[in-house]
Amino acid sequence: MKAVVILSGGMDSTTTAYIAKNQGYEVIAVHFNYGQRTEKRELKAYNDICNELNITKKYVIDLDFFTQIGASALTDRNISVPTAGLEEGVPVTYVPFRNGIFLSIAGAIAEKEDAKAMFIGVVEEDSSGYPDCTEKFIKSMQESINLGTKKETQIEIKTPLIHLKKEDIVKKALQENVNLSLTWSCYQNEDKACRVCDSCRLRLKGFKKAGFKDPISYLEK
Repeated sequence: MKAVVILSGGMDSTTTAYIAKNQGYEVIAVHFNYGQRTEKRELKAYNDICNELNITKKYVIDLDFFTQIGASALTDRNISVPTAGLEEGVPVTYVPFRNGIFLSIAGAIAEKEDAKAMFIGVVEEDSSGYPDCTEKFIKSMQESINLGTKKETQIEIKTPLIHLKKEDIVKKALQENVNLSLTWSCYQNEDKACRVCDSCRLRLKGFKKAGFKDPISYLEK
């Protein structure tokens, strides 16, 4: 029973990988380098988590074209990462159609590996408002992948966290025995997390509401 897991190294994708492993799947991990500001740190987290979970089948895919497209603070150094707090609408940290591209490539890997499931740690209700993190979008991608692959290829995209709040994800991670100290969520720093970008704010808020201390290092206030 094989499953392809898209693993960025963040808390959500890591918890998702643990869930897949704990459900008995043979996990095939896929990581994407796409010119993001914390590319090296995320890759380290990915490798550390794969080692922790004894995942031996791993793919690291380089997608340099995302920096050519730009239009996101994560891939265009001319756009600043917002640090003033969470805003309404789709923030400038949104990378155009990123999850659609990730899922398409993961679908090709799943077909090659004869995997019946793909896992992705998208969160709809408590994300930053990204349009490619919704249940409706994921269902449409599942249909498209199955329409665009061989007849015998039938893949289910599993999103175990999609309707959870961040505090519930923290609790779920602890239930699944996730080593959260290995994860990385910050959008702009690679040594100590900045604590003020959208991702850090959501993560810290989740730990605070869950009543637990985040094990990673942050810059002082």
